Amino acid sequence: MGREGVGVNLETSLGYLLKEASSVLRSAMEEVLRPLGMSVTHYSCLELLAQRPGLSNSELARGAFVTRQSMNVLLQALERDGYVTRPAEAPVGKVLPTRLTPRGRRSLEKATVAVRSVELRMLAGMTGTEQSEAFRILRRMIHSLRDGNAETTRS
Repeated sequence: MGREGVGVNLETSLGYLLKEASSVLRSAMEEVLRPLGMSVTHYSCLELLAQRPGLSNSELARGAFVTRQSMNVLLQALERDGYVTRPAEAPVGKVLPTRLTPRGRRSLEKATVAVRSVELRMLAGMTGTEQSEAFRILRRMIHSLRDGNAETTRS
């Protein structure tokens, strides 16, 4: 007995292709970040803090797609190594807002150049229009899965 009609055909599954693209992108990013002593999660954390200083551990974990525990371990290491600062006591409630140090900013600048080179490599061969269309399509997929698509639920 074959598996015809059962399961997902990986060759034509858009979800599988997205997962493969994500995996290849992450590997390429890890490759350029490794010489800088960084992981993708480390870079993501610094980038998030540069854009939104004062984020909490939970907000950073969500933004970097890791558990709160993993982010807490990373933040402790980043604080110990002088990349971020956190107050000893929370100014409000239990949240310890985290901020980049000058050393963290310098490290992020180098990492951003490396990550940007990977993104440019990924988009090579695509026209500006194709890039815009890919962005729009991916955003729509995320919206449909995250918020539910009213058109498909009405039918």
